[in-house]
Amino acid sequence: MADYTFGGTDEENAELKKLNAEVLEDQDSFENWEKLVRAAEALEGGLNRNSSPQSIVATRDIYDRFLAKFPLLFGYWKKYADLEFSIAGTEAAELVYERGVASITNSVDLWTNYCSFKVETSHDPDVIRELFERGATSVGLDFLAHPFWDKYLEFEERLEAQDKIFAILDRVVHIPMHQYARYFERYRHLAQHRPLPELLPADMLSQFRSDIENERSATVPGGAQQAKAEQGELEIEREMRTRIDNFHLEIFARTQTETTKRWTYESEIKRPYFHVTELDESQMVNWRKYLDFEEVEGDYSRTQFLYERCLVTCAYNDEFWLRYARWMLAQPGKEEEVRNIYQRASMLYVPISRPAVRLHYAYFEEMCERIELAKDIHQAVLINLPGHIETIVSLANLSRRHGGLEAAIEVYKAQIESAQCDHYAKGALCAEWARLLWKTKGSVDEARKVFQQNLHWYLDSRPFWISYLFFELEQPTSAETEALQYKHIKQVHDDIRRKSQLPPLTIKDLSHYYMAYLLERGTKGTAKEYMTLDREVNGPFSVQSTMKQKLAEDGREASTQRRMMMENGHPGVEVDEAAIRRGENPYTKYYQQQGEQQLPSDTQPQPLRYQ
Repeated sequence: MADYTFGGTDEENAELKKLNAEVLEDQDSFENWEKLVRAAEALEGGLNRNSSPQSIVATRDIYDRFLAKFPLLFGYWKKYADLEFSIAGTEAAELVYERGVASITNSVDLWTNYCSFKVETSHDPDVIRELFERGATSVGLDFLAHPFWDKYLEFEERLEAQDKIFAILDRVVHIPMHQYARYFERYRHLAQHRPLPELLPADMLSQFRSDIENERSATVPGGAQQAKAEQGELEIEREMRTRIDNFHLEIFARTQTETTKRWTYESEIKRPYFHVTELDESQMVNWRKYLDFEEVEGDYSRTQFLYERCLVTCAYNDEFWLRYARWMLAQPGKEEEVRNIYQRASMLYVPISRPAVRLHYAYFEEMCERIELAKDIHQAVLINLPGHIETIVSLANLSRRHGGLEAAIEVYKAQIESAQCDHYAKGALCAEWARLLWKTKGSVDEARKVFQQNLHWYLDSRPFWISYLFFELEQPTSAETEALQYKHIKQVHDDIRRKSQLPPLTIKDLSHYYMAYLLERGTKGTAKEYMTLDREVNGPFSVQSTMKQKLAEDGREASTQRRMMMENGHPGVEVDEAAIRRGENPYTKYYQQQGEQQLPSDTQPQPLRYQ
């Protein structure tokens, strides 16, 4: 990249190089991207057909990368299309618009701009009308779609196509939207001058006419029917128009009711567009309620459209992607639509730091019997999140379901041996390996062996020791086997207190579980052990023999006791002159024992957070 030239003046080129380096350093920073795009737009005072090829190529590259990263920014698609129009003309701009509406299909603004552009640059009404129809399919149901429909009507007005205008209005008056009333007023006015066949379907017109004729036959005397028939056709049409107008008023009332119901939720939408910052909780609650409402209403098209709207504003939130996929899966024959939802969420929007939606995508593909693809999805997550425990456990279970127990164990072994997997994750995975042998294979002895053979590797692993203790506590026993099981449980607890390097608070919590076990399942001599342990765990530091032994360099309680006397009751820090000469920090062990991590002197000490 150092040899790459962006074009423009030397100053402009240097600035773009600097901004581009900042983007490469942090590609998730929207602010850095914005600065880079603005600088590219300003090259050579604004790009046009006469700009240097280097500047044009560089600007296109920046826009392409920016919109690949943030494809839902409809305003930048419009700016990119305008830029291409000034550089390369109509076809290049149209290609950008097509990419834009493919990326954000339900953007009213982008479709309106695209159709306006087409009206101004094309002379073929059929081609323009076809584009408007595509837009109507994509955004016509939007509550704020009136700019698009206005543009469509304006286009037909230019052509003086009154039949087309009336047909458009006939669609719009059924849609709950913000400005439904003015469309209906225009529709009702035009209906007075349109031929009857345009006003209603043929079957309804026939029914109206039949009803009117039957009513007239019943009310007109027989001798007057012939004279009445001569002037009756005009009256029949007048009566039909009256009834049709009443029918249209019923449509208006229904649309008004539907609009009012949705206004409750629409009025609470404060940000209907995409932004990199997440919505606040009140906005997310409103979207949940709105989706609940449309799902209960039961209109598939409207519900799907609302999900798509929601996922523009909540694109980075896996909750709504998962909800959309689950709803779609409940619809018959929508397997490909579900796959498309998962792919968009996994490949474009939801950050890799939230892998839940990707794991659900893998489960979906497994359901569709695409097992290798499901495994590949897991592996792709692990490439970006090495050592991610939930993903590894999921992959192991997937391998077990389709390859047996040994396949699952191999997954755990491979990850434990991997250099990319951190120590914390390895301890948790070792516990999962033992759990697999216990719960799936039913071999308690093999599971216990895994714990016993690996405990020396994971002396500081909280999930390992928690799993080990609960493994022993949860074993079923009887009066005959309780004594043996007590030995197993006691051994684990003793190892936690004497061998492990867990923080004191974690040891204390685990000891409480053991103490509860003593009271619930212990024998006659339990009270003595319980009280001794209660003193060690809950008593003041001066009576905690085990902790004082662990703090001493030589492992002797007396050494810590001596330091306490010297430090007025506090164990302090035992200073090892030889260690200091080797450059070691005398406070390190103290901080480790207290569950804290010693920080450099120029930073504020903070407690270590446990997962």
